[in-house]
Amino acid sequence: MKKITIVDVARKAGVSKGTVSAVINAKNTVKPETRDHILQIMKELNYRPKGVARNMKNGNQDKAIGIIIKDLNYPFYTAIASGVKEYANSKGYSVVVTSSENDHESEIRFSHMFSSKDIKGAIIAPIVEGSSEIEHLFKLKMINYPFVLLEDVKGIQANVVAIDNQNAIKKAVKYLIDCGHTKIVHFAGPPQSSHTQERIEGFKQAFSESPLIFRDDMIVSIGSQFEESFGKTIEYFKNRKKEEYPTAIVCFNDQQALGVIMALKELRIKVPDDISIVGNDDIYYARIYPIPLTTIRAPQHEIGRKAAEILIRNIESNVLLPPEKVVLETELIIRESTRVLNG
Repeated sequence: MKKITIVDVARKAGVSKGTVSAVINAKNTVKPETRDHILQIMKELNYRPKGVARNMKNGNQDKAIGIIIKDLNYPFYTAIASGVKEYANSKGYSVVVTSSENDHESEIRFSHMFSSKDIKGAIIAPIVEGSSEIEHLFKLKMINYPFVLLEDVKGIQANVVAIDNQNAIKKAVKYLIDCGHTKIVHFAGPPQSSHTQERIEGFKQAFSESPLIFRDDMIVSIGSQFEESFGKTIEYFKNRKKEEYPTAIVCFNDQQALGVIMALKELRIKVPDDISIVGNDDIYYARIYPIPLTTIRAPQHEIGRKAAEILIRNIESNVLLPPEKVVLETELIIRESTRVLNG
């Protein structure tokens, strides 16, 4: 089979080689309609830019993949990156680790940099805040650039490695119900995140399978970062009478849970005597929080290894492979931030 080159793309698209190159390198010198036309031709011809297609040619020399995590300071992502590195290194690939720091423009910039340089493929923890923010992922798909997402993104058919968020939260809520809690709330994460929506669904499902009645005010959106979670927890409790307080809170992640615990401490609400707290992720310092955290353990290292395995399989394939979705199970870890209610 004849290898498709940039010249072939330019000829079929009716443009110059330089124009195709400008599209590949995400330059703003090409009209949107021309760019979309060229991307469509690339897809039709199954063309991969030089930096992507050169993988097998160089053997073990200069092989690298990239990962874009959301927050270098959050151990959940650094553990995933460690899993990526372990598997990639075993296959002769080095790993370039970058962090978007929860900034859309940084994620877009890194994805363009990886696809236009000789980085063979990318693992991305996407920031999702509306469909207008995922155009860069569509562009990667259009040029057949290998990538794996660490979260489902609506409208993108891509490789995904994630955990079973719905079942994880359902398991945590059922545990609290079995402990005698009836006033349970879920402090949710960023509204547009598929993880947030899946965890809300798991919370609702746990109630539907119990004698308790779900109410919409049991879902409280407070974000995922420590500072935001701290402030919104203070606000939530200051706007309620003591008799309206929940007896248990299921948090979006462990970082949020720490913000909640510290806010409750400032409000002189005791954990777990007054309110039980459940986190999500089981980052390595959850056990040394001010109150060791009951949390949902995600197999962070395995997420990284599996994402790297899928990515490298796609990089080294001579044909386009169908998207894979891998969903890993979680484990509820019981520590001192929750208690059984009497009666």
